[in-house]
Amino acid sequence: MPALDSIATIAVAMLAGSLRVSTPFLFVSLGECLTEKSGRINLGNEGVLVLGAMVAYAVSFETGNPWVGVLAAAFAGMLLGGLHGVMCSLARVNDVAMGIAIMLAGTGIAFYFGKPYVQPSAPLLPGIPFGFWLESDRFRNALLVSPLFLLGVAAAFGLHWFLRTTRAGLRIRIVGDSQDAALALGLPIDRTRLLATACGSALAGIGGAFLSLCYPGSWNEGLSSGQGLMAVALVVFARWNPINCVYASLLFGAAGALGPSLQTVGFTWGYYLFYAAPYAVTLIVLIATSHGGRSLRGMPGQLSIGR
Repeated sequence: MPALDSIATIAVAMLAGSLRVSTPFLFVSLGECLTEKSGRINLGNEGVLVLGAMVAYAVSFETGNPWVGVLAAAFAGMLLGGLHGVMCSLARVNDVAMGIAIMLAGTGIAFYFGKPYVQPSAPLLPGIPFGFWLESDRFRNALLVSPLFLLGVAAAFGLHWFLRTTRAGLRIRIVGDSQDAALALGLPIDRTRLLATACGSALAGIGGAFLSLCYPGSWNEGLSSGQGLMAVALVVFARWNPINCVYASLLFGAAGALGPSLQTVGFTWGYYLFYAAPYAVTLIVLIATSHGGRSLRGMPGQLSIGR
């Protein structure tokens, strides 16, 4: 039946789109989760995402190896996150204001140095064909999964294990929950937050590499569309739990895939309205988490203090 075929087409398109669109959200949210666990907010990850996309595409084009581009994007994100961490360790420097400055700096650097790479075609990361055994082209395309998505899921479980079971993870949680307790234990607060911020931004840089080397697989100045900022709301929605970031990212990814999925069956009414679904979901999440108590369960204690 035509109606059932349309529903199946939309479902397959949303599945494929969710796996693709969710990957940048996943990496940035994991990076922000690690940073906030140490008691610091980094709004600069939007700039890291854009810079990582540009660096990954440029390095892939120059070296012919997209994986070298991914490593370069992570390194660029680490440098920008390290700058954010160093500046925020100074007296009277506000995390939020510094994050905005880092965001502007990252996007500005990417736009300036990325102009020569708008037209050239760089080698992209190949997808893993999990649906090679299926006859339907739609399902095969839906199950063509980027290796970075699998890496992101592994990173989520690895980060959860790291924060829960290792001594370094315990130190990060102590520094993020209570600065007084960290001082009493003699923990290096500034150094811990610096390392957490730098490593978190490295993850955000990998998310940027996905945008330019996987989907949509190009470099241009409008590549991010605010995904780095939306990931901050995603972390709150995930209750600062790395594994929950996977589910939340898939939800945001499905919202981002809604417009293209409907377009595949010829549904064009309110085309731009459906493309605004990720931003609507972000607004709903912010409203839902604006109440105290249960909605902020899992929040590191130091995030509630104006610094």
